[in-house]
Amino acid sequence: MSNENAAVTGPDFASGIALSDVADGCMLVGHAQGKPVLLARQGDEFFAVGARCTHYSGPLGEGLLVGDTVRCPWHHACFSLRTGEALRAPALKPVARWTVEQRDDMLFVTGEIEPSELGPARTPVVTSPASVVIIGAGAAGNAAAEMLRREGYTGTVTMIGADSMVPYDRPNISKDYLAGSAPEEWIPLRTPEFYDEHKIQLVLGRRVTRIDVSGRRVELDDGRFHSFGALLLATGAEPIHLPTPASDGSRVLYLRTLADSRAIIAAAKDARRVVVIGASFIGLEVAASLRARGLEVHVVGLEARPLERVLGAELGDFVRSLHEQHGVTFHLENSVVGIDAGSATLKSGETIAADFVVIGVGVRPNDELAAHAGLAVEKGVVVNELLETSTPGIFAAGDIARYPDPRSGEKIRVEHWVAAERQGQAAARNILGRRERFTDVPFFWSQHYDTAISYVGHAERWDTVEVSGSVAQGDCAVRYLVNGRALAVATVGRDLESLKAELGMEREG
Repeated sequence: MSNENAAVTGPDFASGIALSDVADGCMLVGHAQGKPVLLARQGDEFFAVGARCTHYSGPLGEGLLVGDTVRCPWHHACFSLRTGEALRAPALKPVARWTVEQRDDMLFVTGEIEPSELGPARTPVVTSPASVVIIGAGAAGNAAAEMLRREGYTGTVTMIGADSMVPYDRPNISKDYLAGSAPEEWIPLRTPEFYDEHKIQLVLGRRVTRIDVSGRRVELDDGRFHSFGALLLATGAEPIHLPTPASDGSRVLYLRTLADSRAIIAAAKDARRVVVIGASFIGLEVAASLRARGLEVHVVGLEARPLERVLGAELGDFVRSLHEQHGVTFHLENSVVGIDAGSATLKSGETIAADFVVIGVGVRPNDELAAHAGLAVEKGVVVNELLETSTPGIFAAGDIARYPDPRSGEKIRVEHWVAAERQGQAAARNILGRRERFTDVPFFWSQHYDTAISYVGHAERWDTVEVSGSVAQGDCAVRYLVNGRALAVATVGRDLESLKAELGMEREG
């Protein structure tokens, strides 16, 4: 979804600009050869790279310069200014680099250096298991497979996924794609040819039924086996299913996969009204997307405020107001006790007309496979700071991994796309013997109509909430503190502040 050929603005770097126009530690956006370019200066060094993030085309010039890297303001991807490499998810593809020439007191951006699909490979690897098997073809699994190749690993890489499609952009299936503003060709993360070219064997539409730890192999649901030198569990999570009685002819849908999103889109085509059960992030993103399709939307939730457990009262009220302004009707502190072909009945006794129902009340980690293999499991698969499980050579990443959080001192499990990708990347490096502690600050974003909420850190509880700016006007930062220390920061309309909060947490350790 990146667009390096977006409309160009600013100075023409190919024609030259004064050296003094780029201050030390600053960035300037312009263009060269008809393409947007970011020019950055650190001391006496000058760097030029593509000005658009390769994830969703975020404007890197509005991001944060940290040493010889730049961070995207939208979803916190990070790029090397020296090589163009995408150092941190969610961006997987590098940006182009440009040659910078200094002639007296002028700077000229001359030639574009096109990057490879993965960026520069690092060789040799520290250790080299005979083969790596990855169970799960989602965020963590795909990011791990790509990182293995980027790290110079040449052994067999096999990625096994229950979904029949190549790894795809899961956040989009509840946002723009479901709303009808993103085409399906945007959804795959890579083409099938990419995996062939980089010798990543995809086994799709299959489930692993057993891990033979002593035999170092996994068994599939078709009876086949795959041997491994190292194993990564990235099995993700499944939607929690409610025992709500539903009559014959009723349409009850969940959203986790692309197939699920397609089913909701199909149901919406001949529908007028929908009930969404669950005022969760996924439930509210579905509500916003279906409002964009013109449906009447009712949201039913047990809580008094949507998202209050994660975002607190102030942002919870803001999110509710935002949805109500777009026509969503809330039925909070309530539940659905029955569903039939044309309506949903609430515990309060109210009946709501509904052509179909979408349930989004949270997910549970797919950790049964690990438990049956004898790995330590406690509300997820327990891993150490290297993301290695209780069995050496077996790692876990993504929604299933419960890992030590250096800021809270507790074991946490994070259900966010970017966190899963970064864990997959870290696990891959540690499979190859890098022995790097995973200390990344969790980050996620949630989109509601044209308003994005960014969240860095992790706060399961707090004793103080500090608000700066105006929540009501969608221009604010909300800090969640314990004993005066911010464990998390949520922002609306303050992308740069979100990046700075993330950097501060990293440096705090």
